[in-house]
Amino acid sequence: MIYHTRLIILNTTKVGERSLVLHALSPDWGRRSFITSVPKGGGMALFQPLSVLDAEVTENPRSELWRTHALSASHPLTGLRTSAAKNAMTLFMSEVLWRTVRDGAREDGLFDWLERSILTLDALEGDYANYHLRFLLEFAAALGFSPSLEDLMPFAGGHLSEIRALLQTDLAGSLLIPLNGQARNEIAELLLRYIGYHAETRIEVRSLRVLRELFR
Repeated sequence: MIYHTRLIILNTTKVGERSLVLHALSPDWGRRSFITSVPKGGGMALFQPLSVLDAEVTENPRSELWRTHALSASHPLTGLRTSAAKNAMTLFMSEVLWRTVRDGAREDGLFDWLERSILTLDALEGDYANYHLRFLLEFAAALGFSPSLEDLMPFAGGHLSEIRALLQTDLAGSLLIPLNGQARNEIAELLLRYIGYHAETRIEVRSLRVLRELFR
């Protein structure tokens, strides 16, 4: 059976010379892994973290890895792919999702929320150094944790006032909160601990170090 769907790429694993396992989020099956063939001599640009793809999926009753084909980009995401800073932020966002959302997990609305988050970052101009902090708060809400100041107090440490500001402002306001690189890094780590506590997992995100260096 063939399904028409969309996929958001979280991570990939190379298999042999011409095959790639796509660890992806879909509106139909939540997080799931698929296998696809990569054209000889290229084609990897399509599979960058947080790429949103239109796809055909062929069900395989004998394998958990269903095959994808007829893949194409749903959105060009030019703003992400031409900016080193935004690209680093997509690496962080995709790694958080990959390490948090389990295979087979399906959260209602998670795909649509993530697609909106990707398109928002793609379109942003100017100062977006705090965007990943807003992303983490919205991710917690998308998972059903609905973070409040009271919930975050045990994790906030010396950043309670900044957390309060992030919670009480809209997206535009949250991007204007004055934070240095160290504060952003510490707030991101405490938000990851908060999400990990509720998701019952330890979230170690290596790409956070890249953001710390880029947004000092």
